[in-house]
Amino acid sequence: MERSEIIEQLTEIMLDVFDLDELEFHDGLSAADVEEWDSLSNIRFVVAVEKQFGFRFSNSEIEGLQNVGEMVALIESKLA
Repeated sequence: MERSEIIEQLTEIMLDVFDLDELEFHDGLSAADVEEWDSLSNIRFVVAVEKQFGFRFSNSEIEGLQNVGEMVALIESKLA
C-alpha cells in the first residue's frame, strides 16, 4: 500500500473519530493540534486504525508515537 493511500485512510478515520469537517494532514500533526483529540478519542482512533488496516498495535508502539507521521511509518512497516 502506498504512503498516500495510508494518509488518505488515516485522514478519513480522523475526520470521523474527531468529528471534524476538515483536517489539514501533515506528518507533525498530533493531539496538541486537534482540539477534539483527547484520551478517549485517542483510544477510538487507535481502534479504528487497527480495524481499518487489519492488525493490532502493541502498547509500546502506541506509547512511542509522537505524531501521525510516525503512525504512518509504523503502519507501513506492519504492512510490509
